[in-house]
Amino acid sequence: MISGSLLIDKEVGVTSRQEVNKISKKLKEKKAGHIGTLDPFADGLLIVLLGSSTKISPFLETMDKKYLATLKLGEKTNSGDLTGDVIEAKYVPLLTKEFVTKKLEKFIGEQKQLPPMLSAIKVNGKQLYKYAREGIEIERKERTINIFDIKLISLSKNELTFMAHVSKGTYIRTLGEDIAKELGTVGHLTKLTRVAIGPYTLENAKKSDEISQTDLIPVDKMLAHIPSVILDEAESKKAMNGMTLKINSNHDLLLVKNINEVIAIYKKQSNGVYSCLRGLR
Repeated sequence: MISGSLLIDKEVGVTSRQEVNKISKKLKEKKAGHIGTLDPFADGLLIVLLGSSTKISPFLETMDKKYLATLKLGEKTNSGDLTGDVIEAKYVPLLTKEFVTKKLEKFIGEQKQLPPMLSAIKVNGKQLYKYAREGIEIERKERTINIFDIKLISLSKNELTFMAHVSKGTYIRTLGEDIAKELGTVGHLTKLTRVAIGPYTLENAKKSDEISQTDLIPVDKMLAHIPSVILDEAESKKAMNGMTLKINSNHDLLLVKNINEVIAIYKKQSNGVYSCLRGLR
């Protein structure tokens, strides 16, 4: 079985799942998944997990992300991007870089965001976008998101490009619509590129046609943000069997290893006792 992660530069026009399936077939590994879905119209960084590395998905999904987005002003679509139909047109006021920059700064910080209908969020076991295709509007709950930073990159008469550093669960299409509203008009995204997921960047990614097994990143490197501890032979056997361990550490999570391999992720309980949260062998 192949195991490891890949940094993929997803192309415009394909779904995230199609990219994963392509890689799965190329490297002949059926067990495959990905971190952070990108819409078909978007491109950029997609982390693909193969084999037993799919087990680390929950520990990567929480990472913050960075996007480069282009927002067309004056037209709103039913999808929030260029793939949808125009449902509203509105005058675009004269904008200056100083004015737009100040308006963007208002979005920095923790806030509530209503997920769009065209999203993969499940309601009663069914993705919202499937309801949307049937013309059904589902009541959604607002989510707490965080915009860590947002910067204006360029501005023309009816178009602006911005870079946004955001928390998990932030919809940039919705953010684009909210920005347009703040500027006194409507808008939709015409381009969206994910440039980073946590410490992993697009500049280190490859097209799916270019990858090979040598590009696989091992589990311990992908989880470098979790402190690790190396166990002796006796404690390693306990960890391999999912038994609790007594470890002198102040960290809530620990990546447990021996000299040969990564064994599991352990979570602190009390009095230095750690329990197995996820086996990784």
